[in-house]
Amino acid sequence: MTIERDINQNKFRNEHQKSAINLIYTFNWMNEKFDKIFEQFDITQQQFNILRILRGAGGGPLSTLQIRQRMLDKMSDTSRIVDRLIKKGLVKKNICKSDRRLVDVIITEKGKRLLDKIDSTNETMDAILKNLTQADAKNLNQLLDKLRNSE
Repeated sequence: MTIERDINQNKFRNEHQKSAINLIYTFNWMNEKFDKIFEQFDITQQQFNILRILRGAGGGPLSTLQIRQRMLDKMSDTSRIVDRLIKKGLVKKNICKSDRRLVDVIITEKGKRLLDKIDSTNETMDAILKNLTQADAKNLNQLLDKLRNSE
């Protein structure tokens, strides 16, 4: 499939416009695929991202500000997502001992177990990009980094 066929549009202003549209379309396509994977675990991509960030902290607490800085989706309402994770028993939050204005968030054992289950789908997640060789993926990463560094 091509972007032209997928969105039923044959003319673009230029290759830059076509690339921008293709990036947005592909981003949404990938999101749909990931949503289906996370749906079976009753979790959203943003919730998964926060759990991964907390696991990556080595079991130590992180403030909601630190979590927000590390999130893939910077527009997420971190506090609200953390509250949903608390209701599911996947994280806990405590008042920060060094600065009482901050809240520390820590992943629970239940949260770690859920991530272990989700890790079993890594091959399924990787398969979303199965049409790319390792060299293609490396090249794509370099192009995307180049694009973001053009500011």
